Amino acid sequence: MAKAAEAANPGSQTAIKPSLDLFAIAVLASMCVCLAVGQVAIKVANEGISPVLQAGLRSLAGALLLGVVARLSGVRLFARDGIFWPALLTSLFFAAEFGFLYPGLKLTTASHAVILLYTAPFVVAAGAHVLIPGDRLTAAKVAGLVLAMTGVALVVLGKETAAGAGSGPTLAGDILCLAGAFAWGGLTLTIRATRLATVAPLRITFIQLAVSGPLLCALSPLLGEPGFVAPSGLTWAAFGFTVIFVAGYVFTTTTWLFTRYPASRVMAFLLLTPVFGVVAAHLLLGEVLGPNLLAGLALVLAGLWLVNRPTRR
Repeated sequence: MAKAAEAANPGSQTAIKPSLDLFAIAVLASMCVCLAVGQVAIKVANEGISPVLQAGLRSLAGALLLGVVARLSGVRLFARDGIFWPALLTSLFFAAEFGFLYPGLKLTTASHAVILLYTAPFVVAAGAHVLIPGDRLTAAKVAGLVLAMTGVALVVLGKETAAGAGSGPTLAGDILCLAGAFAWGGLTLTIRATRLATVAPLRITFIQLAVSGPLLCALSPLLGEPGFVAPSGLTWAAFGFTVIFVAGYVFTTTTWLFTRYPASRVMAFLLLTPVFGVVAAHLLLGEVLGPNLLAGLALVLAGLWLVNRPTRR
């Protein structure tokens, strides 16, 4: 968190590095594991807490947690520095991402959800090419993203069943998860293309959580959700995982990475998350590892390598 505090001072900002270094790769790998298990945790918690309500409660709990961390690390969360509108926009994207993802996980498998959500790099790569100087699409990036997209298509077309967890994927669930991916892409571009790039990552994440929490909780009854449906100890444990390891660790770290490394490469590396997510869904939920799923993942990995390989000079 020291780096988050450092980012609070504009003068301490370092230049965007041209590629991912070993430190960034190690951090991103740990984030992939947390995000992958997080998809399973959301699906498990959906059985006892309505999806949109769960997303809102996660945001509120995450905001409280980050508020404590900010106090301990000396990061100012409130200031008049002209970021109101971009902060509001990124918060709305944030609310939309999880407002789509949580119900989507109710209607599709965790394997499909985690892969579809990570089509966000395509949104970021295309947008960064236009909006962010120095983060241009190269032939290798385009080839890698197309290859990965082909892998995603294979996964969607292969309608594996969730042997130990109920029904298989549905088109409605897949579309909701894909919509979440577009919202995540918009969030990323908003951060990188506005003054938010010079704001402490911890503060940005806190604002997103603080705005999306009440919004999603208020939206839940309007959508006719029942709220709490006899949540068990497992429900609360799964919910707690998403608060601590996803809202607390991953969100803040992701935002920090966007201020130090090319956005398209950070997002592309996070395509590793579906690999961990599919394995976690298989081990914890009994979802089937069919041939289309495995072939799709192989293509995603190949595309990831193309997008992130060092640029030759």
